[in-house]
Amino acid sequence: MKSQVFNPYLPEWEYVPDGEPHVFGDRVYVYGSHDRFGAKMFCVDDYVCWSAPVDDLSDWRYEGVIYRRNQDPKNRLGLRLLFAPDAVQGTDGRYYLFYAFDFMGIMGVAVCDEPAGAYEFLGHVSWPDGTPYGKRAGDGLPFDPGVLVDDDGRVWLYTGFATPVPALATGLHRCASEGGYVLELEPDMTTIRGEQRLLFPKVGPGSFEDHAFFEASSIRKHGDTYVFVYSSEHNHELCYATSKRPDGGFAYGGTLVSLGDVGLDGREGEKDAVNYLGNTHGGLLRLGEGADERWYVFYHRQTNRSSYARQACAERLEGNPVSGFSQARVTSCGLNGGPLVGQGTYSARIACVLRSGEGVGRVDGSFPRVRLARHPYFTQEGRGKDARQYIANLRDGAVVGFRDFDLSGLSHVSLTVRGKGQGGFAVATDEDFWSVLGTVDVLDAGGEWKKFEGDVGSAGECEALYLRAVGDVRFDLLEVELS
Repeated sequence: MKSQVFNPYLPEWEYVPDGEPHVFGDRVYVYGSHDRFGAKMFCVDDYVCWSAPVDDLSDWRYEGVIYRRNQDPKNRLGLRLLFAPDAVQGTDGRYYLFYAFDFMGIMGVAVCDEPAGAYEFLGHVSWPDGTPYGKRAGDGLPFDPGVLVDDDGRVWLYTGFATPVPALATGLHRCASEGGYVLELEPDMTTIRGEQRLLFPKVGPGSFEDHAFFEASSIRKHGDTYVFVYSSEHNHELCYATSKRPDGGFAYGGTLVSLGDVGLDGREGEKDAVNYLGNTHGGLLRLGEGADERWYVFYHRQTNRSSYARQACAERLEGNPVSGFSQARVTSCGLNGGPLVGQGTYSARIACVLRSGEGVGRVDGSFPRVRLARHPYFTQEGRGKDARQYIANLRDGAVVGFRDFDLSGLSHVSLTVRGKGQGGFAVATDEDFWSVLGTVDVLDAGGEWKKFEGDVGSAGECEALYLRAVGDVRFDLLEVELS
């Protein structure tokens, strides 16, 4: 890496959830939907793309807008929203972008000669008689496409959404919602070959107990193994299943990542989560060969006590599709390849643990700002590329955690804070604060950002760093400086 890289790995002003990473040539391209801070709905902006060299995942480059929602002839007014996409290189060498408009019940395809160029509308996924998929009785909802061009040139499309959608939203055609489906496409990339098949039922025989399919289809192939990634019924976790066939026989593999580390370290349920929960969506990235082979899971987190301002994250995975993957912890260092340097200034936004003194909650559902009024949250001041993110509303007992740092040379912590009350922060290397390194007193913070300092002890070369708010306070945290 030329420089350090954090979670979220894109700039603080960028909100690209549902990220699908693909290697084309010598670069990794991430395709996702596009949220806007402060919006009242998912995915209100057009598709953009970001890319990085395969040998430097710290060097992300903005590729610009690659497809606008009003390019589709069925959305000339631009009123429908572009939900999670996927991209694939066809046998003709061109690149195909698959997308669905919110709950409209139609899936579109755009094409480009370059991975991140200006995509042009190609057509809609349709049956041989021209009926769009989603408009025939029994069709699943066209939603969250995952696309694979197999080694033999056959094209497989994975889709599905487990929640029934009212027919009024889908043009008066009620779509099936039994789980995840697979379709084979003709080489033209739009025409369906054969019939729809239910691969991942949400209930009953063939469903994955306690981790059944909900949404977010993503597909990869490694050797002769097909790896399907999806968001489960809990929807704060990405799970995977494997098969030797693209159209059946998938066996449940396990959880890849949970937004709150549910399933790790004895955390059995949402009440034990280390961070606020909501939906997540992503895919697998494989880099390197042989002993240098590395696997990552890409996903997104929630901000602003909302489901509509999500940001891209990634974690290194242990294992592979054949031996199996272990669940990854959420971290601040994600793609970095190791702990962050324990010297310098870091934005509070890279925290991967955030909870109130009473625990966490879900940002989806009704009235999250009311339900979570006393909880901390990631937010921002300013707009566009001038935005600056911080953590707001830290009250007594709230915990902010960063994983991981090399703290072997640590002796001093400075915090940039504003807010009300008299108190401070305890500094520790464990969530329960048994290993307290020191404290930072915060007195008379006020409405402007101020720096407060404290002496602390050192720790190990790969340690978490936790801050716990203490006192009758209501603080915002902008930066953490280690020295």
